[in-house]
Amino acid sequence: MSVQLAAHFERLIATGVLRPGERLPPERELAASLSVSRGSLREAMHELEAKNLVERRSGRGTIVAEQTESVSQLYSELDGDTDASLDDATELRLIVEPKIASAAALRSAPSNLVQLEDVLTRSALRLDAETSLQLDVEFHLLLAHAAQNPLLVALCTMTSRWTETVRRRSHATPEGRLRSLEGHQAIYQAVLARDPDAAAAAMNDHLSVVRDVIAGRTS
Repeated sequence: MSVQLAAHFERLIATGVLRPGERLPPERELAASLSVSRGSLREAMHELEAKNLVERRSGRGTIVAEQTESVSQLYSELDGDTDASLDDATELRLIVEPKIASAAALRSAPSNLVQLEDVLTRSALRLDAETSLQLDVEFHLLLAHAAQNPLLVALCTMTSRWTETVRRRSHATPEGRLRSLEGHQAIYQAVLARDPDAAAAAMNDHLSVVRDVIAGRTS
């Protein structure tokens, strides 16, 4: 249960539902609202605290952690670069994201695997293009969180923003959505197997397929 709870809260933090500086309800109230034991909730919060996602302070309760100065600076500098071309952003993804997948295979906690599996389960449903794209972005974001490096999360977030418009093409058809899901499933299996080389190779293959779909070189 504590793993499921940690996965639940980390996803809320990663996707921005819980914002930096936001205070969570008191432990007793939160446990009651979720119908879980306070012990399980406490274990989950210990994991989130170890990942520097929350801060637990006596008399103040549990607060979603603020971004570190280095992460905030990186976001600020990247967000100001509105001239990032598709080719440059795609090349950056091909360089960075296989490393993210490799790191995730080595460092992911059980709660991270729960999050990734949940995204894959939801992605396997009959989805419209917009929802499929949202889950695509979420998968890559949660994978970056699994790599346990906030700077990699920042890079992944920004490249997703830069390529969002054109990536819609890869989710515009059922075939494109299927190819994306197959790529994610291969990455997840490699991460689950704790095989960093296979994870990196699966990510590289996935991004190459997506690039070909966007360029119209596959059906």
